[in-house]
Amino acid sequence: MTMIRRFAFAAALLAGTAHPALAEMDIDPAQLEQTVGTLASDTFEGRAPGTAGEDRTLGYLIARFEALGLEPAGPDGQWLQTVPLLHTKLGKGSMAFATPTGTMPATQAEEIYVSTIRPDDVARVENAPVVFVGYGVNAPERGWDDFKGADLKGKVAVFLVNDPDFAARPGEPAAGTFGDKAMTYYGRWTYKFEEAARQGAVAALIVHQTDAAGYGWNVVESPGGENYDIERAPDELTSLALQGWIAGDAATQLFSAAGLDLAALKEAARSPDFHPVPLEGVTFNASVPVQHEQVDSHNVLARIPGTAHPDQVIMYGAHWDAYGEGKPDEHGHIYRAGANDDALGIAGMLEIARNMQAGPPLERSVIFAAWTAEERGLLGSEYYAANPVFPLEKTVANLDIDILQTAGAASDVILVGEGQNTLEDRMATVAATQGRTVTPESLPQNGLFYRADHFSFAKRGVPVMLLMGIAGAADLKDGGRKAGQAWIDDYTGNCYHQACDRLSEDWDLTGAIQDIALIGTIGADLAGSGDWPTWKDGSEFKARREESAAARQ
Repeated sequence: MTMIRRFAFAAALLAGTAHPALAEMDIDPAQLEQTVGTLASDTFEGRAPGTAGEDRTLGYLIARFEALGLEPAGPDGQWLQTVPLLHTKLGKGSMAFATPTGTMPATQAEEIYVSTIRPDDVARVENAPVVFVGYGVNAPERGWDDFKGADLKGKVAVFLVNDPDFAARPGEPAAGTFGDKAMTYYGRWTYKFEEAARQGAVAALIVHQTDAAGYGWNVVESPGGENYDIERAPDELTSLALQGWIAGDAATQLFSAAGLDLAALKEAARSPDFHPVPLEGVTFNASVPVQHEQVDSHNVLARIPGTAHPDQVIMYGAHWDAYGEGKPDEHGHIYRAGANDDALGIAGMLEIARNMQAGPPLERSVIFAAWTAEERGLLGSEYYAANPVFPLEKTVANLDIDILQTAGAASDVILVGEGQNTLEDRMATVAATQGRTVTPESLPQNGLFYRADHFSFAKRGVPVMLLMGIAGAADLKDGGRKAGQAWIDDYTGNCYHQACDRLSEDWDLTGAIQDIALIGTIGADLAGSGDWPTWKDGSEFKARREESAAARQ
């Protein structure tokens, strides 16, 4: 491709401690292009878990790791770790709100978007009262409880997205309570669904706001009624028959039908004194057929064994899955194959593996993990983290690649999760050798730190780093930060989770190669040293890591 240029990056030594043979990491754009072009081709059918596309993806990745000379790192010396999943898909059914002013439609992908992670033949909600629960946060350590003992059993919980301080003005009670603009886990939709289930709700809806969610309605409804979860025992299933979103305009209309002002309630929800507000006279009814099946999906795990400390591991991760088949786009493409999200991450990980394998032996082991079901809720990485092949207390760091900018060379690298751990200090050191600086993510309120596979490890105390090109506008050599933002706007507005996320002649991989070389050098340095990255004071994950400190003595 004419605009993809070969770019071999020489990374300088890390303060004299880097693994010497990896001072020069040669990331080959032709290899990146070939890998992405293969994985994003129609042959792989959009790489959805549990499909023929998965089978082809697994075979391809195993062959690539074998060709590089890596060894299998899954359970019992296998390449694969089986991840048992529940796969559901909603059919056409009926959903509607009964209100004091009449019936309000709840059409899938229009007024609402819902799915289920229960193995029921019919997702059924009958005359369930609707209750507004503000941000739905139960955080005793921050003196915040939006539920105040309200009984939500059998009811529909309606939440606001993000944290209580997302829209708070200076001087309001919520201001600064949840990290200002930096989203905490309480702001994530996954937390809100989990909390609704803990409270006994039968359904949960989050009011969609593009700025607070960090993505538009097109992203919300892109799964097409499908969902996945890790297979669970009957007593571990969620209570939510349906979970999802309600469009902002539809929510305003629904609240108005109950005589409520949603805008005023949004403001009231920014106070710790907030109490749940029933939508008087409003109930929700749904009867939707569900196709459900048990699917065995798989993580692919490969290893370069360490010579001195093989039990200490540095783990690289990227997800192989994408969104599979969908509606034809304007060009007739039906496969949402995720060329950037995350075939390019897989390609970058393979290039790091190639460089490391070609160098001298490493003191610590390096694991390369191609995760399944990231797009379904980080399920492959979550399953591994709950069932680790290598102990998490001896996992030095988890380094994740998930979406890289394809607009050219940059003067900086974007840091996701500023202030979390000492890996960011290593990022600054390596970036400096590239002639680059570190720029904190521009939209921490979008909670990207909680939205990729590294988070499965962070919440268990493993220090992590994420490279994600949509986390902030890169300062591009050609066009600066304005051009970097234009790339983000175009990608997230048009192709994120859509069929047009394809390999393009417009891609310039120079900046992606800078980032791959950077994270590759960080892992190489850790693999050739005895250093243990640590969480910084104030991180919510520091205490969890300290619980296993004795194992690292």
